[in-house]
Order: sequence, then C-alpha cells, then structure tokens
Amino acid sequence: MRHNISAILTVCILGSCGLVPSGTAPRNLDNACSIVEQRPRYLKAFIATERRWGVPINVQMAVIYQESRFKANAKTPMRYILGIIPRGRQSSAYGYAQALDGTWDEYKKSTGRFAARRSNISDATDFMGWYMNNTKRSNGVPLSDTKNQYLAYHEGQTGYARGSYRKKSWLMGVAKKVSRRASVYKTQLRRCNKL
Repeated sequence: MRHNISAILTVCILGSCGLVPSGTAPRNLDNACSIVEQRPRYLKAFIATERRWGVPINVQMAVIYQESRFKANAKTPMRYILGIIPRGRQSSAYGYAQALDGTWDEYKKSTGRFAARRSNISDATDFMGWYMNNTKRSNGVPLSDTKNQYLAYHEGQTGYARGSYRKKSWLMGVAKKVSRRASVYKTQLRRCNKL
C-alpha cells in the first residue's frame, strides 16, 4: 500500500513539472510561432474564431498582445487618491481581451454563451470575433484592417464613428503598433505553416 502511494505521488510531482501556471503569459511574445507552439490551445482558439467570425489569426494575436500581453487574468491598473489611498481600477476591463463588464454581458446575451469567461482564451477570442464583426457591420471596417479595428475596439463603436480617436495622438500611435505587430505575426505564422 505504501509503495502504491509513493508511486502515485512521484507520478503527480513529475507530471506537474510540465504544467503551465494559470494566468501566466507565454515566453517570447515577439514570435507568433513560439506563442502557439507553447500554447497549442491558443492556436485552436484562434482558428475557431477565424472560422466562426472571419477575424484573421494575426489580428486576434496582435490585439491580445496589446490588451493583456497574453495574461489570462490581466486587469487595468489601480487608481489612487493622493498617491496612496486605493480608489479602484481604471475600468472593469479584464482578461485576455480586456473586455469591459457591460460589453462582456452584452456578448454573452447576444451569443447565448452565458458560461463564457474572460480568462478563457477560447471565450476571449470568440468575444473579439463577435465585437469586430459588429464593428464591421456598424462602421464598415474590414476584419483585416487591424489599425481601425483596434481603434474601434479601444474607443467603442460609437466613439469610433464619432472619430474620438483623432484627438488622441497617443492612441493613433498604439493602433499603428498593433497593426505592425499583426503584419509581423502574419509573416511569422506563414513561415511556421500555422496560417
């Protein structure tokens, strides 16, 4: 009996060495092939979203990089009064896609995915596909237009339609970086035959 318990414990300990801690990001986020090789379930989620919603894998990856750096439990920074008294987070944005509470609730209601979690990569990418398709419908932004999809993602579809981003040079700079990253990811994914 003791021998069996020891054997089971040894297998459990050795098996846990290969497990990835929940919420941690992959290494080498500048290499799309490295990301999907480390996290095959990410690639599965990206492919499913591309099939369902038409959003290219590289666009999904670039937006997730910008929003959460591939951290499942990413949150916005805390705000402080007088620099020391916590007054809450900057927004309710959470998870891989940094979806706000209200928008996430709208997504769940619209798609019937009531058990969806923002910290689940498949749910997060599906949310992005849904949101970007709404942007395409309401604002005419192609799904492959990373820069403008990101601007609408950040500002909201109504804010994007009003052109609120035009007064934010910093945001325009971020959107260009997201677009460049999507192009780099696309080239990398082609090289490793993931597209």
